[in-house]
Amino acid sequence: MAPRLADYKTGVHNDWCPGCGDFGILNAIQMSLAEMGVARHEAAIFSGIGCSGKTAHFVNVTGIHTLHGRVLPFAQGAALANPGMRIVAVGGDGDGLGIGAGHFVAAGRRNVNMAYIIFDNGVYGLTKGQASPTLKLGTKTKSLPSPNVNYNVNPVGLAVTSGFTFVARAYSYDVRQLKEVIKAAIAHEGLAFVDVLSPCPTYNDVNTRDWYAGEGTGGDGAERHSRIYRLEDTGYDPVVHFAGAAELDEKLGQALARSLEWGERIPTGVFYRNETVTPYGGRIRDQIRNYAENPPALQAIESGGRAITDVSPMLDDLRA
Repeated sequence: MAPRLADYKTGVHNDWCPGCGDFGILNAIQMSLAEMGVARHEAAIFSGIGCSGKTAHFVNVTGIHTLHGRVLPFAQGAALANPGMRIVAVGGDGDGLGIGAGHFVAAGRRNVNMAYIIFDNGVYGLTKGQASPTLKLGTKTKSLPSPNVNYNVNPVGLAVTSGFTFVARAYSYDVRQLKEVIKAAIAHEGLAFVDVLSPCPTYNDVNTRDWYAGEGTGGDGAERHSRIYRLEDTGYDPVVHFAGAAELDEKLGQALARSLEWGERIPTGVFYRNETVTPYGGRIRDQIRNYAENPPALQAIESGGRAITDVSPMLDDLRA
């Protein structure tokens, strides 16, 4: 029997603030798993700290609520221990791009087969609205005593330059596009990153849902239209087809250029996709021949309280 959307929902009470963009991300994750037909026992979701950290409690698959800034090491370990699982890591912009920034960059070097989704609202929502790494310089939200004095991190640009092989941005109130982006990220062979713009209705009174929608008129009296536009509607091609140096430079350059667009025009969709880079699991298989058939998660390690792990096949491969 094919999985249903209801199969991926839990009975855990969701106490996010009314109007939070995170509800859209949660719904999109659940819909993506259902539409892809991913069995619940074949998926795991890892979360960090903050409002988004509760996501692991709301998706009815194996869930692991980890440490502040450390979601990527946990998730990468699980993906390598059991390559047959669909691994999704989630976290906030403060969690992943503040204390977790070092892990973010290092993850790009490995290209582990998994997806990482950041709930990006520009503030530390759970700890009362301090400026997060993605809040723009000079922005003053309701909880800040003065405008933000730090320059912002560019999540999409950082992912592209760090080596992520799938890089996208979506908007939490455009659930249809968000769902398709998440499905593509989960299906991607390699490390996928999705930066989701998710308005915080409690602490970020600047980058609100109305601000993204461009509702109202400006000081010149002209009517404003949505700031969000879809890259796919412009004929943009994010895919690296042949991995030649010229094409690679072109695709990286256009992704970086688009990632800097902000203000009246904000692009969403897939900025960069490159499946010509061997995922980390493939690099391990090149060194350990039986890794795919006998990964760590499937190995028996004890029986009756006695260790029975046999690492001799792995040692034989390394000696060869």
